[in-house]
Amino acid sequence: MVTARGSRRRGRLQRDRRGRGLRGPLYPSSVPVSRSRSQRFDALVLEALEPIEQRWHAELTQLDVAVDEVPEIETTVPEKLVWDDDVVVDANVPLARLVPAGVDRRGLPTRARIVLYRRPLEARARDGTDMADLLHDVLVEQVAAYLGLDPDVIDEQ
Repeated sequence: MVTARGSRRRGRLQRDRRGRGLRGPLYPSSVPVSRSRSQRFDALVLEALEPIEQRWHAELTQLDVAVDEVPEIETTVPEKLVWDDDVVVDANVPLARLVPAGVDRRGLPTRARIVLYRRPLEARARDGTDMADLLHDVLVEQVAAYLGLDPDVIDEQ
């Protein structure tokens, strides 16, 4: 059946417009490969944090862990960048920061939190195993700073 525009099937045009194939996800959402890069990173963070939290659960009840894409930097001159002791730095690029508990602008109390910077961490890891090791090392260092302990005490197996 031919329509006024010369198209044989209108349904096919809507479904396979411009010959690009079917629209929609390539993989079902239940398959790990369908997760986004940030979702895979979040899963690695939770996996790296799990052994630390199992051992130090009572001490870490008031600590949150968050992920940001990149750190907020106020200056663009690398020579002027000076990082506090609560920041884990590699080649003057921050990988994570420990934000102490305090009070926000509205006067409400805030919990202490470790902020991991996803893009700088991903740039330093060669593969998934290297990323897991790097995340573990950064988390151990930040938890040690939070608890006021040596990182070797935190990472004792």
